[in-house]
Amino acid sequence: MPKLNVLVAGSTGYIGIQLIKLLNKHKYVKIKYLCGNKSIGKKISYYDKTIGLKRLPKIVKFNKKFLNEIDVVFTALPNGEAQVISKYLNKQNVLIDLAADFRLQKALDYKKWYKKDHKAKYNIKNSIYSLPEITGKKVQDYKIISCPGCYPTSILLPLIPLLKDRLIKNHNIIIDSKSGYSGAGRGVHKKYKNKNLYESLSAYGVASHRHNSEIEEMIKRCVKGNIQFDFTPHLSPMFRGILSTIYVELNQTSSVSKILNTLKKYYKKANFIKILNKDKLISTNDVINTNNCNISVCKSKNKNKIIILSAIDNLIKGGAGQAIQNMNMKFNFPKDAGFK
Repeated sequence: MPKLNVLVAGSTGYIGIQLIKLLNKHKYVKIKYLCGNKSIGKKISYYDKTIGLKRLPKIVKFNKKFLNEIDVVFTALPNGEAQVISKYLNKQNVLIDLAADFRLQKALDYKKWYKKDHKAKYNIKNSIYSLPEITGKKVQDYKIISCPGCYPTSILLPLIPLLKDRLIKNHNIIIDSKSGYSGAGRGVHKKYKNKNLYESLSAYGVASHRHNSEIEEMIKRCVKGNIQFDFTPHLSPMFRGILSTIYVELNQTSSVSKILNTLKKYYKKANFIKILNKDKLISTNDVINTNNCNISVCKSKNKNKIIILSAIDNLIKGGAGQAIQNMNMKFNFPKDAGFK
């Protein structure tokens, strides 16, 4: 099988570095171009010494002419920049975006949540928001694949099967998520310079975090009826990982055992979703440096409620790993290609 030629734009950020590490061991991929702005002319090993000895190109400034030699473009860029690149795509190109440029189906919603105009409105119809275990092979019909945010990944994977089967109520869903500070990118120390990142826990984006929009939109695509939830993210004094604690009310005919059986059945063929035994306590340490999502269902002191725990590595399952999964699905590669 011939290898895909790949370009990574935004190659020196935390997600970009993680993406290169995975692509570097993917036997169906050749990294043709690494692109950046402030890093032009440098080797990627300058930013991460652990990247393998396999020869990689030096970092260059993106040029649309590169697309004539490329099959897949990965964009791990600030919001808005993948929209510009999408204008230059030719027939052979597939764009896989790890930012928010094509996560929402309406340009007006993008402007509402991201406070800027969408620069490629006509390309929204050519894109799909793809959570691999939910979306499946639908990605094969699209040229632009939008990867979910890290928080929504940890939240949607446990919730969607339960809402689809009406095992939990659509209202009063409480989501408390804690992320390592790598989720804020390399600029995190400047952005939060007045906070002690290494010794304190901080709530932010209360009732207004941008990921609210994609959580709600994706649930509404899968489930009929109004959805009511509250989502509060927190910045935690750890480098990577996300732990989401989700409080839900059971429907009358539901139970913890039904919840567990539904999740196990839904994700029976999903390599990276691990449904744990009832009341199993989990940690981000269980999933660090993996593409796994660990899910635990716990009883509550209230009979009509349960507590769902969900843990992922925000840089892999919540970012680069999910992008690789989408590429594998798009091109019919083995599910574990790049992860062995």
